[in-house]
Amino acid sequence: MKDPVREQVLYLLRGGGAHITFDDVISDFPARLRGVKPPGAPHTAWQLVEHMRIAQWDILDFSVNPKYASKEWPADYWPRTEKPPSPAAWKASIGAIKKDLSAVVKLVENPKTDLYAKIPHGDGQNILREALLIADHNAYHLGQLMLLKRMLTV
Repeated sequence: MKDPVREQVLYLLRGGGAHITFDDVISDFPARLRGVKPPGAPHTAWQLVEHMRIAQWDILDFSVNPKYASKEWPADYWPRTEKPPSPAAWKASIGAIKKDLSAVVKLVENPKTDLYAKIPHGDGQNILREALLIADHNAYHLGQLMLLKRMLTV
């Protein structure tokens, strides 16, 4: 029997519905613009990508690691620089986002994962909430990245 909640969460995680996909935004983001902040923009593309990576990894770690240690907000969730230190750092960050998102998808796909059970080391959270948080957080920042890309390439 299929689980419609699980299916809808997976659809969201994969960028379904009204959401643009990560690859659609990132695939052709010009390298020369990854560290540029146009007037009025709060972040560069590098800052947004790294923040997405860090936050997604943190949520995944919290979801599966009983020895999870909280990080300090906001210092531990944003990169220290506006520009990527190298093209390799940009590529590594994108690779880590995809890898960790795949791990979240596998966690939700696994029929043995109880989406509704409280995470033992949390204070009421469950895997459903954490997966939706990742989908929501990613969608929000992908929207920012898309707008930033448009602002920088007009």
